[in-house]
Amino acid sequence: MDVMHSLLTPLALAYAGVIRGRNFYYERVRSAVHAAGVPVISVGNVTVGGTGKTPLVIEVVRRLRTQGRRPAILTRGYRAVAGQAADEVREFHESLPETPVVVNADRVAGAATARAAHNADCVVLDDGFQHRRLGRDLDIVLIDALAPWGGGWVLPAGRLREPLGSLRRADAFVITRANQVEAARVEVVCAELRRWAGDRPIYRAGVEAEGLRCADGRLTPPTELAGRRVLPVCGIGNPRTFQQLLTGLTGDAEAGLVYPDHHNYERRDALAICAAARQRGAERVVTTRKDWVKLVAVWPDAGVELTRLDVRLRLLEASDDFDAQLRALFGGPGDRERHS
Repeated sequence: MDVMHSLLTPLALAYAGVIRGRNFYYERVRSAVHAAGVPVISVGNVTVGGTGKTPLVIEVVRRLRTQGRRPAILTRGYRAVAGQAADEVREFHESLPETPVVVNADRVAGAATARAAHNADCVVLDDGFQHRRLGRDLDIVLIDALAPWGGGWVLPAGRLREPLGSLRRADAFVITRANQVEAARVEVVCAELRRWAGDRPIYRAGVEAEGLRCADGRLTPPTELAGRRVLPVCGIGNPRTFQQLLTGLTGDAEAGLVYPDHHNYERRDALAICAAARQRGAERVVTTRKDWVKLVAVWPDAGVELTRLDVRLRLLEASDDFDAQLRALFGGPGDRERHS
């Protein structure tokens, strides 16, 4: 591993240089950044892999709608298969059926579509921290409490998408999965954030099980899993969080089946999962919302029940402060002029 890291270090240094140059350009050339005409709330991170962006986008949209706003979600549709919507897009549609989702790799054009076609009065930009062409009014950066710093190195030597110094341009931070680690560890993450970003707001968020969805549409409480033997299956950026949630619900710490992030399940995958469940004596297979939309389409009639665990991100404190930060984007005439 040390030898591989040494081989990748020059590439990582070159990559970091390119990213710094790109950021310098956007910070110095004002015409390179395009205003959307409405407030833009960006939800992003500085590491590859899952940090909980999709659940936070959903939570932000819910809060904006509670405040009487008309948000649209803007996403690039990462790793969509031809003829199918990307995983996150499916999640957004299912969780927020009343909210328009604009899929466009050109975020500037996508924001224009959100206004013109959907009458959106604000845009929530999914995975937007590194996409600098579209101006934003609130840059929220997620830090995963389970794996906060991507090994300390940028790609390909580590998991950082850009150097940690980039955290200085964030407006607020959300430490996700804070309820899945010790409180002292969260404080260490907070202290590191203060080093880079001073006194900008830091919110702690936890991931909680909301319910179980069965293939026939039944919705049951997650407590139904207590004492049950299940087979966890997921293909997400951070499978550890899903495993911990299920362990807490079932009391069974046996590891599940982990597929690559955004895995496109085929019939043979489903058959293999069913065989593994029978071999382990599992009463059912439990998967994530992200995996469910692909697995349910190929699930065989093999006597093994497929169940989806629905989770929700919840702010553990300072929820009113978070709402106030959103409301401030629409504060008064000065704000309306700035976005026009």
